[in-house]
Amino acid sequence: MFSLKANIFSNLEKEILSLQGFRQPVEEQKTDLGLGSICSSFPRQTFPFAAVHEFKSANPESKSATLGFVSCILSRIMKTEGISVWIHSGRTVFPPALTGFGVAPERIIFINATTEKDSLWITEEALACEGLSAVVAELHEINFISSRKFQLAVEKSRVTGMLMSSQQKYSVNACTARWEISQLPSGAPHNLPGVGFPRWQVKLVKMRNGRPGTWNLEWSKGNFRLLDVPDEMTLVGQKLKVV
Repeated sequence: MFSLKANIFSNLEKEILSLQGFRQPVEEQKTDLGLGSICSSFPRQTFPFAAVHEFKSANPESKSATLGFVSCILSRIMKTEGISVWIHSGRTVFPPALTGFGVAPERIIFINATTEKDSLWITEEALACEGLSAVVAELHEINFISSRKFQLAVEKSRVTGMLMSSQQKYSVNACTARWEISQLPSGAPHNLPGVGFPRWQVKLVKMRNGRPGTWNLEWSKGNFRLLDVPDEMTLVGQKLKVV
């Protein structure tokens, strides 16, 4: 009796999620992004592919951190094959630098849009293209109408959209998830001098049918590493304050 009820609830959950745009990933999309316990915040403990993710960056520092984190996610989605589109208006991305995050720049189609209107139109058209693995777009604002068009497009194409917004305030939109990424001090490996692996504070502000949360992550040797909380750099800062 208990297993029967559990099966009914499971099927009902799948049906509800499907109606809301969460469909069971196809075989090629069953990719482990290496996010570890962060996946517990997603519906069915799976990163939402074929969905639109908003990354809010209110200043240049957070935008730089977001570019790094999004690049890491992109490298995992594309794996060893696939083509993605990157839409921007200021040419702030240096393509060869993407190799440090595991992205092959020759498999990215970079499109420079001259106006915000062009950016929105190109983004919608790219998200509707079934031949792409993912679409990254740098936009100023993501309103409800535009985001709804984006979401309808990816539900048919099964493309994953990652949109970076530079607006200062939150706005209501139809994006599945909203993220905020900020930079953390890097930790020098084995106490060696120089700059260590990139680290971020990853904040999942909104997750439809999921749970928000905050984590500290490091990108090391092509993989994410979840840092203990409080992070060791935070402990160092606390010690300095005590002294």
